[in-house]
Amino acid sequence: MGRSKSGRGGRRGQEGSGGVVEPVDGGLAELMPDRDRARAWTLLIDGAPQSHVDLDDPAYLGFEYQRRLGHVIDLVAPPGRPVHVVHLGGGALTLARYVAATRPRSTQQAVERDAALVRLVRRELPLDPNARIRVRSTDAREGLAKVPDDWADLVIADVFSGARTPAHLTSVEFLGDVCRVVRADGLYAANLADGPPLAHLRGQIATAASVFPELALVADPTVLRGKRFGNAVLVASGRPLPVAELTRRAASDPHPGRVEHGRALADFTGGAVPVTDAAAVASPAPPPSVFR
Repeated sequence: MGRSKSGRGGRRGQEGSGGVVEPVDGGLAELMPDRDRARAWTLLIDGAPQSHVDLDDPAYLGFEYQRRLGHVIDLVAPPGRPVHVVHLGGGALTLARYVAATRPRSTQQAVERDAALVRLVRRELPLDPNARIRVRSTDAREGLAKVPDDWADLVIADVFSGARTPAHLTSVEFLGDVCRVVRADGLYAANLADGPPLAHLRGQIATAASVFPELALVADPTVLRGKRFGNAVLVASGRPLPVAELTRRAASDPHPGRVEHGRALADFTGGAVPVTDAAAVASPAPPPSVFR
């Protein structure tokens, strides 16, 4: 079982778990040790799992949606090539650590509004001092606005507040700024969460399609069929996507995912229309059963 290097500013979890519990701006944060991996931790906010980090093996991605975002990171450029990445939503900086481990010398900007959470993560789950990761404690859209044009090979959006994506990060205007930042051959990837009848997910696909010509969606088939609440990873670009390789990787995951693309994705989207700032609403909250 892992051990926190210090309990400064927080308190230990109940029943000798070795965890750290500490209030942050977004609620009550818990860092709970992974019983199966010596220096691995799960971050929860108000009981909802947010991130999993293995300090000994930052290339290990324990959460299903993070593995799928890891596939996108792997495919954004030839293996090992350094890239420029913007992370909207930091959490425990799992994906930034993954990029640093698999693509050394990459330059990354992480935007995480919760400054108290950033301090907790830096203290209890310290970053490799050689990793070129800059963390800004500000709103995701405000942070994105400060990134230069055509700077990023990859922008990843994984922003949740109270287990919901804020409304202002779901619009055409927001994605227009993403498009400004992403290079012509770069990728945008978003972690989306929805359940039946999947109105939010369909709307987000329509919104991305109004900005990017190439789209793909990766999700558990039961989520795509509207059978349960879950995560889907939307990938968008101005260039053709590596759909075949993404499909192969998703199918080989411990929980196999399905990739929708082209006509099948357009059919899935149905008559959904793009979301604008004026009409945007936060993503739906997951049912309580999701966290049981």
